[in-house]
Amino acid sequence: MPNFINAFEEDVYKGLTAYPKKLSSKYFYDEKGDKIFQQIMNMPEYYLTNAEYSIIEAHKKILAEKFSNSIGFDLIELGAGDGKKTKVLLKHLDKGNYKFSYLPIDISKYVLKELQESLKEELPNVDVQPQEGMYFEVLKRLSEYKHRKKVIMVLGSNIGNLMHDKAIEFLQNIQKSMNPGDLLFMGFDQKKHPQQIINAYSDAAGITEAFNKNLLTRINRELDGNFNLDQFLHWETYDPETGTAKSFLVAKEALEVSINKLQLDVKFNAWETIHTEISQKYDDHTVNWLASQSNLKVIDQYTDQDNLFKNYLFSI
Repeated sequence: MPNFINAFEEDVYKGLTAYPKKLSSKYFYDEKGDKIFQQIMNMPEYYLTNAEYSIIEAHKKILAEKFSNSIGFDLIELGAGDGKKTKVLLKHLDKGNYKFSYLPIDISKYVLKELQESLKEELPNVDVQPQEGMYFEVLKRLSEYKHRKKVIMVLGSNIGNLMHDKAIEFLQNIQKSMNPGDLLFMGFDQKKHPQQIINAYSDAAGITEAFNKNLLTRINRELDGNFNLDQFLHWETYDPETGTAKSFLVAKEALEVSINKLQLDVKFNAWETIHTEISQKYDDHTVNWLASQSNLKVIDQYTDQDNLFKNYLFSI
């Protein structure tokens, strides 16, 4: 096994030498991947964005009241992205002269830079303090913010990228960073007609396919690989019993790929898969169970008019 200089190298090596093969979806997000994901969020099939946007738009007044207090609060967003939905709330808070700071956290410096620049132009009076890094590294540091209330926000059903055991671990880590009076506001995509879910992750325009294949492009560029993207098929599955959607890249033929920086040759059988992502779907029973396993309490919930998506408010 070679000496790895970063987590990307190590995870690619371990993932492509495992059986079945896998690559982490967190590596979708480089500069190109960030732009593709913004396209995904604007696709007609990708209902999640508009559903959650409508929830925040409809409930921004009550959310502002629940979040705020007399001395102000810190609004900490994990995986801030382009901030499209968050800006609805930020504009309301700014207009109402609420005392708060906005701390967007993201692993992508490109996303944070674009978000900070857009907020400087659109909401110059809002105190924005970007935090680059992995969620829990930053949260551990932010857990020391005890001088005023923290509201931790996770939009877009990001928790859906984790199986339930890892989701509980994720929630437990957030809970440990919270103090009495702090809140967690989190989005959970809901179970619904299976075809609607399949369509959201397998769009006719092939944008989600390009997003998944960007992983291979990134390996080619950063690790001197020679993946031929045309030799792989993007495939989506959904199990309505468990609520788990899975994304795969499938080799269309027997082939071999060299990744020179890792001194690795990877053989694929025809129709062999690389598992790239899961997108978990939920109902109230599952969310309450996850909360109970994480020492959190659901204190409120908000949904869109079609019951496609829900945002839950938790306390400790």
